[in-house]
Amino acid sequence: MLNILKILLAVVLLASISFCGGCTDDVGQDQQYNAEYNKKKKESLEKANRYMVLKENEDIDNYIERHHLNVEKIGTGLCYCIVKQGDTMPIEKGNLVAMEYEVRTLAGDLVYSSKEDGVKSFIVGMGGVESGLEEAILHLHKDDVAVIIIPSYYAHGLLGDGNRIPPKTPIVYNVKIIENQSNKYK
Repeated sequence: MLNILKILLAVVLLASISFCGGCTDDVGQDQQYNAEYNKKKKESLEKANRYMVLKENEDIDNYIERHHLNVEKIGTGLCYCIVKQGDTMPIEKGNLVAMEYEVRTLAGDLVYSSKEDGVKSFIVGMGGVESGLEEAILHLHKDDVAVIIIPSYYAHGLLGDGNRIPPKTPIVYNVKIIENQSNKYK
């Protein structure tokens, strides 16, 4: 009886090995198919994303032209225009900055303002505001009045802010820097 169990166990073991060996070709083909599918999907998404960025940059350029702004463009796609020059002390990371502001879409729709929501204060470099705003602020000084145009991917991205700013929406900040406390928080 013990010999029969050993033989039966051996047969089951050999059958399992043969079955699994046969499966590896299918698994390999499935993995290859999945890899090719994922590669094509990734290429397609990258192409769509490049198109959306180009379209958004075109919309931003049209906004700049319509409003006759003489902007400085930063490599990230961020644009800013100093309308009125203020103090000579530059804003640096770690500074406490306070500003009056309006946030609008490129279409001109008002979405936020300091008149409704109060002055915006933040420590530069600590987050809590759009990364595009933080980068632009580093080009300003106390009492500067500026227009900052932030591409969607540098503002609220694919989802918007979940409140008033729709998905994939570039935003325009009109700001006046009213406070720049130097190095207090470095």
